[in-house]
Amino acid sequence: MSTDSAGPAHRLTVLQLLPALQSGGVERSTLEIAAALVAAGHRAIVVSAGGRLVPALQASGAQHICLDIGRKSLATLRHIRGVRALLAAERPDIVHARSRLPAWLGWVALKQLPAGTRPHWVTTVHGLNSPGRYSAIMASGERVVCVSDTVRRYVLAHYPRTDPARLRVIPRGIDPTQFPRVRWPDGAMRAELAEQIPALGGEGPLLLLPGRGTRLKGHGDALALLAAVRAAGRDARLWLPGAREPGREAYISELEAQAAQLGVAGAVAFTAPTSAIARAYAASDLVLQLSRKPEAFGRTVVEALSVGRPVLGWAHGGVGELLAELLPRGAVPPFDLQALAATALGLLDDPPTPPATMPYTLSAMQDATLSLYQELATP
Repeated sequence: MSTDSAGPAHRLTVLQLLPALQSGGVERSTLEIAAALVAAGHRAIVVSAGGRLVPALQASGAQHICLDIGRKSLATLRHIRGVRALLAAERPDIVHARSRLPAWLGWVALKQLPAGTRPHWVTTVHGLNSPGRYSAIMASGERVVCVSDTVRRYVLAHYPRTDPARLRVIPRGIDPTQFPRVRWPDGAMRAELAEQIPALGGEGPLLLLPGRGTRLKGHGDALALLAAVRAAGRDARLWLPGAREPGREAYISELEAQAAQLGVAGAVAFTAPTSAIARAYAASDLVLQLSRKPEAFGRTVVEALSVGRPVLGWAHGGVGELLAELLPRGAVPPFDLQALAATALGLLDDPPTPPATMPYTLSAMQDATLSLYQELATP
């Protein structure tokens, strides 16, 4: 993000609350904002139960305070006192809650402070959580950050008492240097991948669906699509990085049985997550986003288009919103497998040109968030 060499106009202390720092989009955004705060001369504190991302957070210059504020247990309520003491000791300008249970603890602790000493209260709605009193806390901020227009509409629909003026749409973003444009097709990258995973060799198109091993990610729809594309005479292959993970063995067995039934078992690879996702996009001809449940944003859409690969996805949630703006040809009515196959063949026959520049950047997200903090904290 851009920084002022003369230092910030008003040095802020921002305290972010979330369950843990293991992995995921919420955690990534937390680290990205903490790094931006430090780079701009502010103080960044993150409160969580800890996890593998703590060293990366601390390396950015941010501070981590370990409190198990995300465990869904009545015993977690005891941490309200700890959060209140922390707020009194650190005197943050902003408390930014990113998850429901930590938000409840933070909100109660904040209300127990004298009115004149309370920090400003910010929440981010990262997902389309089940509406109700428990989730309503995420609409309680003086500013409520929505990660897409889809989320903004969702908040207003389910929490109609929310003042629209408190909502701020700040989409997630990527670092374009981590997802540089790569010429298509990239034969060298495909050959390298086929060497590692022989099932992905061949001259036909490679379909890619990155996503963890859960039915919600639409792996079954991807297998049905693979069968349809191969039935149309294409030697297509399908890679599902992230589908194979500990504890999901029964689900993988189910998918393998489906692949065998469809006659595509030799043309699909179920693997652990890849640490080189940008290279995976580059090796692919078509990236799939087939989540059965509407997503709040859809980062893989932005990443793949940044690399220069077309994306095919269901036209709902944040994914549908992104495709409508960036690649309308890739949007398909939800769960229409016939339309999915026809659209896939069209994209493979006549690949579209992805946007020349990607508007959803990490620096834009960071700058907008820090501007929101300054807006609240400036008298």
